[in-house]
Amino acid sequence: MTWQQLQLGDVVRLKRGHDLPTSERLPGNVPIVSSSGVTGFHNVAKVAGPGVVTGRYGTLGEVHYIEEDYWPLNTALYVEDFKGSHPRFVAYLLETLDLGNQNAAGAVPGVNRNALHQIRVTIPALDAQRRIARVLEAYDDLIGTNQRRVALLEDAARRMYREWFVSLRFPGHELVPLKDELPEGWRRMPLGELCDQTPGASVQTGPFGSQLHQSDYKPTGVPVVMPQDIVADRIRHDRIAHVDESMASRLSRHALRALDIVFPRRGDISKRALVEQHQAGFLCGTGCLKISLPLKPLHPLVLYFQLAEPEMVKWIEGQAVGATMLNLSASIMRTVPCLVPTYSVQEQFVDTVGSMRAQIDTLGAQVESLSKARDLLLPRLMAGKLGVSSIRLPEEATT
Repeated sequence: MTWQQLQLGDVVRLKRGHDLPTSERLPGNVPIVSSSGVTGFHNVAKVAGPGVVTGRYGTLGEVHYIEEDYWPLNTALYVEDFKGSHPRFVAYLLETLDLGNQNAAGAVPGVNRNALHQIRVTIPALDAQRRIARVLEAYDDLIGTNQRRVALLEDAARRMYREWFVSLRFPGHELVPLKDELPEGWRRMPLGELCDQTPGASVQTGPFGSQLHQSDYKPTGVPVVMPQDIVADRIRHDRIAHVDESMASRLSRHALRALDIVFPRRGDISKRALVEQHQAGFLCGTGCLKISLPLKPLHPLVLYFQLAEPEMVKWIEGQAVGATMLNLSASIMRTVPCLVPTYSVQEQFVDTVGSMRAQIDTLGAQVESLSKARDLLLPRLMAGKLGVSSIRLPEEATT
């Protein structure tokens, strides 16, 4: 396979996106693409697809591939001319160029397209570009399919929770009288009071900074969950920090159990994750707090969905402290008002939603595994260090 060393400007021509104020946008299905991806829709396209877009200001380093006609916003750069290069290959090429560190705008993160045009790149002939793009696209397609499946399952579980516990239309609800606007036998109580009455229940912050230093982190060992590891309601492992066994032993009171709920305690406090069985033994990090509940009287899966309700998220954010960055504490979380339905209703819910969660966890693990494999392949394929013929495509992507 013959590779050429060129300047990026010899491979593509980048151009600044186009202004489109919110007041001028009309209903339609044309994606509006900013530095952070698709952020809206319009009725007119500015550029014919397929297209490749990256950030000019704001979110730098992200690369977005668009199949259909689209409108690139002025915060982005888009490929105006592929100069005979394969569009999908170009998107993967830009991913490897560390564009986020090409900042040329001082205090406001930004990049200069002329400077990008001068970056040295090495590319193969068009046929090889197609083959490389096909391999990586197979991974991306399967990742996207699994993510869509997860989203559908999560939406179904949320709808079921709201139907049963917000609208109060649980199985047999017609036979249960209401008392103080709640079904008979249901109650509300602060999370702290619930914990005080339940052996083994607790709300606990991660270790203090004096207990766990940056120098304690290792490439391998016991994973430590930080706020950045909570992504899409799951604990992601791809960039997670680790500590050795001796440190984990000293911090054993912060060990996570299956079905614990982990929260960031600063920044984006709307996130949370339910600890999966294979994540038991991970540590709750300094930037997080954990809620541990036995199965009774309030099942942690039921509480997990309660904490995701918009009204609950708004309530928690209203209790948080901090002007520039919201902060949570264990004492604040102990005041969270919990709905405690009768346990027979909770059991029915858990039986149904538990199977959905099992599917979500399986699909999520597949996404994580595929993403890791894809991220390992990307730089090697794009540098010509790995032959395309030696790569086995993910099985579902080839069917």
